[in-house]
Amino acid sequence: MRFWLRNEEMALEAMVQRLTAVCKRTDEIMHQDITPLCAADIQDQLKKRFAYLSGGRGQDGSPVITFPDYPAFSDVPDKEFQNVMTYLTSIPSLQDAGIGFILVIDRRQDKWTSVKASILRIAASFPANLQLVLVLRPTGFFQRALSDLAFKFNRDDLKMKVPVIMLSSVPELHGYIDKSQLTEDLGGTLDYCHTRWLCHRTAIESFALMVKQTAQMLQSFGTELAETELPNDVQSTSSVLCAHTEKKDKAKEDMRLALDEGQSILENIREPLAKSGEQSLNQDELDNQTTVQRLLAQLNETEAAFDEFWAKHQQKLQQCLQLRHFEQDFREVKSSLDALAQKIATFTDVGNSLAHAEHLLKDLASFEEKSSASVKRAHTLSLEGEKLIDTKHYAVDSIRPKCHELQYLCDQFAAEVERRRGLLSKSLELHGLLEASMKWCDEGIYLLASQPVDKCQSQDGAEAALQEIEKFLETGAENKIQELNKIYQDYESILTKDLMEHVQKVFQKQEGMEEMFHRRQASLKKLAAKQMRPVQPVAPRPEALTKSPCPSPGSRRGSENSSEGSTLRRGPYRRAKSEVSESRQGRSSSTGHEEESLAVLRRHVMNELLDTERVYVEELLCVLEGYAAELDNPLMAHLMSPGLQNKKDILFGNMEEIYHFHNRIFLRELEEYTDCPELVGRCFLERMEEFQIYEKYCQNKPRSESLWRQCSDCPFFQECQRKLDHKLSLDSYLLKPVQRITKYQLLLKEMLKYSKSCEGAEDLQEALSSILGILKAVNDSMHLIAITGYDGNLSDLGKLLMQGSFSVWTDHKKGHSKVKDLARFKPMQRHLFLHEKAVLFCKKREENGEGYEKAPSYSYKQSLNMAAVGITENVKGDVRKFEIWYNAREEVYIVQAPTAEVKAAWVSEIRKVLTSQLQACREASQHRTLEQSQSLPLPTPPSTSPSKGTTRNIKKLEERKTDPLSLEGYMSPSSLLKPPEKGRGWSKTSHPLEAPEDNDGWSSAEELMNSSDAEEEGRVGPRKLVPGKYTVVVDDEKGSPEALAVRNGDMVEVVQEGDEGLWYVRNLSSSKESWVPASSLSALLGMSGSAQCLSSSESSAGSTLLSASSSCSESCGVPLSDLQG
Repeated sequence: MRFWLRNEEMALEAMVQRLTAVCKRTDEIMHQDITPLCAADIQDQLKKRFAYLSGGRGQDGSPVITFPDYPAFSDVPDKEFQNVMTYLTSIPSLQDAGIGFILVIDRRQDKWTSVKASILRIAASFPANLQLVLVLRPTGFFQRALSDLAFKFNRDDLKMKVPVIMLSSVPELHGYIDKSQLTEDLGGTLDYCHTRWLCHRTAIESFALMVKQTAQMLQSFGTELAETELPNDVQSTSSVLCAHTEKKDKAKEDMRLALDEGQSILENIREPLAKSGEQSLNQDELDNQTTVQRLLAQLNETEAAFDEFWAKHQQKLQQCLQLRHFEQDFREVKSSLDALAQKIATFTDVGNSLAHAEHLLKDLASFEEKSSASVKRAHTLSLEGEKLIDTKHYAVDSIRPKCHELQYLCDQFAAEVERRRGLLSKSLELHGLLEASMKWCDEGIYLLASQPVDKCQSQDGAEAALQEIEKFLETGAENKIQELNKIYQDYESILTKDLMEHVQKVFQKQEGMEEMFHRRQASLKKLAAKQMRPVQPVAPRPEALTKSPCPSPGSRRGSENSSEGSTLRRGPYRRAKSEVSESRQGRSSSTGHEEESLAVLRRHVMNELLDTERVYVEELLCVLEGYAAELDNPLMAHLMSPGLQNKKDILFGNMEEIYHFHNRIFLRELEEYTDCPELVGRCFLERMEEFQIYEKYCQNKPRSESLWRQCSDCPFFQECQRKLDHKLSLDSYLLKPVQRITKYQLLLKEMLKYSKSCEGAEDLQEALSSILGILKAVNDSMHLIAITGYDGNLSDLGKLLMQGSFSVWTDHKKGHSKVKDLARFKPMQRHLFLHEKAVLFCKKREENGEGYEKAPSYSYKQSLNMAAVGITENVKGDVRKFEIWYNAREEVYIVQAPTAEVKAAWVSEIRKVLTSQLQACREASQHRTLEQSQSLPLPTPPSTSPSKGTTRNIKKLEERKTDPLSLEGYMSPSSLLKPPEKGRGWSKTSHPLEAPEDNDGWSSAEELMNSSDAEEEGRVGPRKLVPGKYTVVVDDEKGSPEALAVRNGDMVEVVQEGDEGLWYVRNLSSSKESWVPASSLSALLGMSGSAQCLSSSESSAGSTLLSASSSCSESCGVPLSDLQG
């Protein structure tokens, strides 16, 4: 760097010296160093032409200055005369001027007095050497004679340094100066134009000034360029280079204009020669030509000096720009390599299974492939730096260390990758040994479990079994772990704490299996040695299986080897199952053998659960990293179709949430049950709430399927599949969560099958039920999201309890008789959704599409508030039918289930809902009744004390709190409270229930006769009155107390029971109150009897049956507007 700066300083000094010399030589050429006077300065004086330099020469080459006849010569100021003389004498070359000037003074038309004055004035102020003065005296006779006489007498006054010769005529002048050197006015042939001469002189001097100024300008510009500080970034350096280049181009343009100007002047000087070949240039014109040529040479010298400097300066700027680019790329590449180093440093995992190690090796290879671009760029940059060094860049000291650093970082990264590959290869090798050992142990255990006990009782059977065992043990040399210490020594570099525990468990399992074989061998050898009736050998004790640990969670089916191992295991597994079943039917003495076999089968199921769980987690990770993450990769954006933009949440749903749950929580907890697989049900029960995330995934699946079908041909998915080396497309992997949640119940069933006598059997059964419940909830939710046309929020209806398809008949009190008849015989096909707060009637639409799009859709038709619903369990004529009625049987829906079992399940679930509502109403009613009983007026019969009656009534109420719920059927608490006509449904725009399919929109108009079996076959007796609100169903014909005066349709409140069969009643229509006999009150309220039905009365504090016209307390009925939110 310093060397380069010194070189630039030297280049600047050389240019400055050369340009200074140009300026000096220019002044010398123009004689500015002697007489700094220009024609432009005295142009007006030169135009007077009282003296001029014609270019003529004397015989010895002396320049000739002519003083033409100028009458006003005496009027020319001395200053002007002095300037003109000085300028004219400075024009000829120094050599010619050194010879001396010849002055020709033409005074032929003048007087002697003027001649004398002119001679004296010239002699006094002429600034150069004079060789000869030639005077043409006046031509007039008198003036000639006078001049002759005066000249003789004034010779001394006119005495000059040179001789003065008085000439009488022009021919005499020709004797001193050749005619070719004299102008035409002096009888010569010299071509002279004073205006042209003045123009040439002005142009030459202007050009000389331009040359000098150009040299000075370039000198200043070079100094400015050399003193410019080099920027530290690419952009600023580029800007400086552009700015300097622009200035250089402008300077070069100025020099080009100057050269053009000089060439133009030169052509003007040579113009006479171009017009006529016979003409020649006089000496002054030749001198002008020489002057211009010399000035052009100086200008070329100026340009050459500047070009040489600019080449070095430009090289410096370009190298500076190269350096800034190199430094910027170096920072980026180093940052990238540092990031790669940090990333590779995080690759500390060596894998917990064979498949995991293979996956890590693939990840490492993928990482190496992705990082190859950065490493390649580092190598390329290093080569670029070496090239800069080879081209003698001025910043070699800065470039070379950076090249070495890049090479070091690349080598270090490559070494670390190779180290990681070596560790993972060792891990792969170790896990291969462990899996081979586990596979060998499993096959050995299956062999023991599959040997028939009864066949081993004979000598031949024992010997055959013994040979089979010995043959199997011979394979152990290839598959089992020989020396544990050697494993520790060979794989010390990768043995983590967990991996060492895994090795120990596998070795312990191997030892336990070999111990079982040795015991079986000993038993079989005894049997083979006996020559008597064979006795059944004792099977290995169950404790031996307990001591022998189960396969570690390290086994994973992700590679071809593990898949083959799994296939090999299934064969003996099935054989073990069948033969174990046969042995169970055999002798009772084989219980220990059976328990051993069941333990083996449980371990197999547990291994299957763990293996598939790990594979499942890996597949989710591959999808998230290989597809979902790539959607945000800008390098893949060009492969995406517009329909994929911002659709990651739709395509993948909450798969990431599912992955984190299984990877961080569930898989790790499952591995804790490796040694006790029969207790794995607890793991499922503890995490049952987290499994609800699958419901969200399944609900999004139709949208995901639809998006996939639209974009499945997108190059983005094909590229991702190629990178992942997947044989199946993405849609197969998007189905994995749905398949996994269904797989759990199959594995739990298998585990429960082999664990019925174990400690965790109940937990397994509960876990299985819970998983099945989740599957049902998922299935229900898939149907629920297919409902269209419902304006409200389905979540406001409470939990979905059941859903299914039914045939439905309607039987309403209102409507046309023809519609009634039509509805009675033609059912409607409806899909019912039973929620906690409502039951929805929907029409199932045709299935279409593919995959999840085949799921049916449902058109909402009607909804019934469960607070106003009642049911009749049995309908005459079909055991599959039941009734759902609404608003005291104002609307009746006869529902036919596909089977009697489905009907029983629905009736049971509806009964639970109504029972829970009834219980809530009772508690509220009891609390309100106790509060009101203290302030009620009571009748005072002669034999009864009011206080006693009150006390007894309160006691009755308290006793009723503990009465069992013994109703055969219930009606919803508010089913008897007739809501407004428009409040029937759950939506302001609810659709009426349809008539038969060919007459949609119609319903029956009359109530069916014999709506239930109870109405036809039996009646219940009068029911007990209880406090609550009721509707009067008949007019008061028997004459109730005048204070009450009720009519049909009035709403009354039965407040409290008194003595002597009296009830305290309040007429809510007239706000009147009175005591009424129980018999009269029952008749008014229609309490004499009713068909068997299911109802829940919110007014009943005890437990009795209410008629279809009874009413309930308003406080327990949930208003429709509140439920709708």
